[in-house]
Amino acid sequence: MNNHHKNTKKSAKSSDNYPLNQIYFYLTEGCNLRCSHCWIAPKYQPEGRTYPSLDFDLFCSIVEQGKSLGLKGVKLTGGEPFLHPDIHKIIEYLSGEDLRLTIETNGILCTPELAGEIKKCTNPFVSVSIDGANAETHEYIRGVDGCFESALQGIRNLSGEGMKPQVIMSIMNRNKDQIEEVVRLAESLGAGSVKFNIVQPTERGEKLHETGDTLSIEELIALGKRVEMELSKKTPMRLVYHHPHAFRPLSRMLGDDRGNCGACGIFGIIGVLSDGSYALCGIGESVEELTFGHSEKDTLEDIWKNTEVLKQIREGLPEKLEGICGDCLMKGACLGSCIAQNYYLTKNLLAPFWYCEEARKKGLFPESRIKGMLTATSKAHTEK
Repeated sequence: MNNHHKNTKKSAKSSDNYPLNQIYFYLTEGCNLRCSHCWIAPKYQPEGRTYPSLDFDLFCSIVEQGKSLGLKGVKLTGGEPFLHPDIHKIIEYLSGEDLRLTIETNGILCTPELAGEIKKCTNPFVSVSIDGANAETHEYIRGVDGCFESALQGIRNLSGEGMKPQVIMSIMNRNKDQIEEVVRLAESLGAGSVKFNIVQPTERGEKLHETGDTLSIEELIALGKRVEMELSKKTPMRLVYHHPHAFRPLSRMLGDDRGNCGACGIFGIIGVLSDGSYALCGIGESVEELTFGHSEKDTLEDIWKNTEVLKQIREGLPEKLEGICGDCLMKGACLGSCIAQNYYLTKNLLAPFWYCEEARKKGLFPESRIKGMLTATSKAHTEK
C-alpha cells in the first residue's frame, strides 16, 4: 500500500453509501505542551516559535467541498488547534456555516474572546484535557510548568459563555487515584461531562506501555466498572470511560457521538493534516501509508470515493475483523474500536484491538459478548 489513493471500481458498498459526516482537521504541526502520552507526538512549540499549520484558504476550500458529500460537522484538533495563526478567522468562518463544531484543546489559549466566538458556532462541543486534580500531577504529565491553572481558566471561559465543556482525563499510574477528585473539579468548573481515556500504545503512549507507566488490563477493566457502575451515580455529569463496547453495560451504550461512546464513526470521517494531506485521521502523522494524496492537487470527492484504504475499511468492517473482534457480538457497533491504532501496531486494518486481545488472553473478555458462547450458555441453562 502506498501513500497515494488508487482508483477502484464501485462495489455494493461503494462510497455513495457513505456520506462524509465529519472532517477532522489537525490544524497545527506544533503544540505548546509536551504530554508524555500523546498518540501523535507533535513538535513542542513554546511562545515565540512557530511550526507549519494548515493554510486558511485551503481549510475553507476543503469544507466547501465536503458539503456536497454530506458534511455535517468539523473537528478542530492538533497539535494544539488554538496555536493556529488564523484560529479566529477559522472560528468566524465556521460561525457562518450550518456545521457542528467540535474542538479538542489543552485549554491554555482559550481566552474569553475566543470562547465567545466559539459560542456563536452551531452546537459547539469543546473538550479540554485535565490529567490531574492538582498542578503537580497535571504538569508532570503535560510537561510544562504553569499549564494547570491556564487550562482551568480556559474551561471557566467556556463555561462563562454558557457552554458545558467536556473534561478529558488520560488514565495512567501517575493519576489513577485522582479520578474522583477530577470529577469534583470538573463539577466546580461548570463542565458538562468527564471522559476517561485509556492511554493507547501509539507514539509516546507506546513508550509509557513499555515502561510500565500505564495500567494493566486487569486494572483498566476494574476501573471501567467503577466509573460506570459507582462513580457515575455520584455526579449529575455524564461520565464516559472510553473502553470497547464489549465491556460496557447495555444501558451506557447510547449518547451523543461527540461524547465518544466507543466507536469513532470511521465510515463517515476523514482527516486533514496540518500540511494539507488527507489521512485516515491524525495517525497519518506517524504512518505514511494512511495518508491519501494532498488537498492542493486532489479533490476531496476523489479521495473520498476512490481511496483504496477507505475501500478496504468499508468492505471489511465489521464482517472481516480478526481475532477476538471477529468473534465479538458487539463488533457491528464497535467496529474494532480504533482502526488507526490497530494498524499502527500490526500493519493490518482488520486486526483486533489490543485491549480486547489482552483481555481475552487473561480470560477477562465478557463471555456473554462472544459469538457462540452466549448460545452455549443459554443451552446449558436450558438443559439444567
